[in-house]
Amino acid sequence: MIVLNCSTKLLILEKMLKSHFPESLKVYGAVMNINRGNPFQKEVVLDSWPDFKAVVTRRQREAETDDLDHYTNAYAVFYKDAQAYRQLLEERDVINWDQIFQIQGLHSDLYDVSKAVADSKFLDIKLTSFRAVRFSPVSTLPDISSLMGSSPRLTSLSVADADLLNQTWSRGGNVQCLRYLANLISCFPSVCVRDERGSPVSWSITDQFATMCHGYTLPEHRRKGYSRLVALTLARKLQSRGFPSQGNVLDGNTSSIGLLESVHAEFLPCRFRRLILTPAAFSAQAGL
Repeated sequence: MIVLNCSTKLLILEKMLKSHFPESLKVYGAVMNINRGNPFQKEVVLDSWPDFKAVVTRRQREAETDDLDHYTNAYAVFYKDAQAYRQLLEERDVINWDQIFQIQGLHSDLYDVSKAVADSKFLDIKLTSFRAVRFSPVSTLPDISSLMGSSPRLTSLSVADADLLNQTWSRGGNVQCLRYLANLISCFPSVCVRDERGSPVSWSITDQFATMCHGYTLPEHRRKGYSRLVALTLARKLQSRGFPSQGNVLDGNTSSIGLLESVHAEFLPCRFRRLILTPAAFSAQAGL
């Protein structure tokens, strides 16, 4: 195991990961954030350098953590060889197996390889699979000027909005998620439409892996083009900062899939997989 903390090597890694799109997108986004101030206190672990076969991004060990907070306790992985990834998982101190956490990646065998190690440590593992998507370059994105004229104010979110996001997110509704969302809003780009009272009615945020997520419009404000406006504005904002504008969508989310198709987003050949791993001691508390 090597913890890569040299700024020059991290910049080299960023360039190397770019040549392995789309499977490396989650790790690439995390490394980009590390190289641009590291607001989420992440670090990179590899099996070897520079000829690595597996990369894991994780929370820095000195960062404050909550053992029940799988939102923040999140690892992104990319590997060229599944056995190298498994060996990295099995090494001491790469993963904190004593807390609830998640693993994210775009490999087809991510679940099987991760489960083999998790089973040996008596952790429950839950898989959610999504369609992975990436927006076109800014120069080819649809024009949004026609959506701006009659819309309320377009701004970024503030930490004060985190409670609303926590209430409306299908993965939210708990203290850990509230804290996580507030941190995302503080650290990364977001976009929202506000009504005449200044309250958010439609929004999207960016997570620790530079993924566009939690795109949502309040039911009473739907069918006004706000979701399209927010998504395209955030995609442009991310691309202006050098980030790939990428996201994930569940197969059953037909409205979001329709929106993405209408703006000619690219559905990637690989799927995004999120694994939530829970030690047996926490299973009852986590509701699993």
